[in-house]
Amino acid sequence: MAAVAGVTAGAGADAAPVRVLIVDDDALVRAGLSMILGGAPDVRVVGEASDGAEVPAAVEAYAPDVVLMDIRMPRVDGLTATEALRAAPRSPEVLVLTTFDADEQVLRALRAGAAGFLLKDTPPAEIVQAIRRVAAGEAALSPAVTRKLITHVTATAPAGVGQDPRRERALRLLDGLSEREREVAVALGQGRSNAEIAAELFMSVATVKAYVSRLLAKLDLNNRVQVALLVHDAGLV
Repeated sequence: MAAVAGVTAGAGADAAPVRVLIVDDDALVRAGLSMILGGAPDVRVVGEASDGAEVPAAVEAYAPDVVLMDIRMPRVDGLTATEALRAAPRSPEVLVLTTFDADEQVLRALRAGAAGFLLKDTPPAEIVQAIRRVAAGEAALSPAVTRKLITHVTATAPAGVGQDPRRERALRLLDGLSEREREVAVALGQGRSNAEIAAELFMSVATVKAYVSRLLAKLDLNNRVQVALLVHDAGLV
């Protein structure tokens, strides 16, 4: 992996660095990611793990803000590790690392609470920016990736509302939202950032953040990616 160029943009001089745990069974990948992240003054690699089985102890020891999680590992895969991690209280955010996109494994990770995913050939500066976004409560999913996920969800869903319990559940949960909350939820499903939602719905960014927090509480979800998937399940985008 190449060295980072221009990764300091957006870094806060006085902010505490984002603490990152790298989980990958390939030592070269871990070394490359450590080198990339070492070029960003607002990101700090606090630890590494080579298998999903090591994640609980590593999280307890290093207290990361973000975990970069490989999917395919020999003993405990990244999907199982992500599901266990995100089920625990006050867990760090998870960014899934993969060599392929928008398939069932990535979708499972996102449903489990991962805040996004990165392809292993993602440019270095984009990896750093994704970590910053996730640490700030945003999703690391571009609109293009969101559209791929929508296509995948649609293609794998059973035909007919009555035959799809996931769709019925999504519609039931979204029915409990106010009209404005529903608008924000749909915008999340379209892959919009907080700034884009603010411009589209004539709100301040702070108000959008408040709505997102309210949605997570009402829907009992971990992050905005899960809200987006719920909107997809309901067929609203």
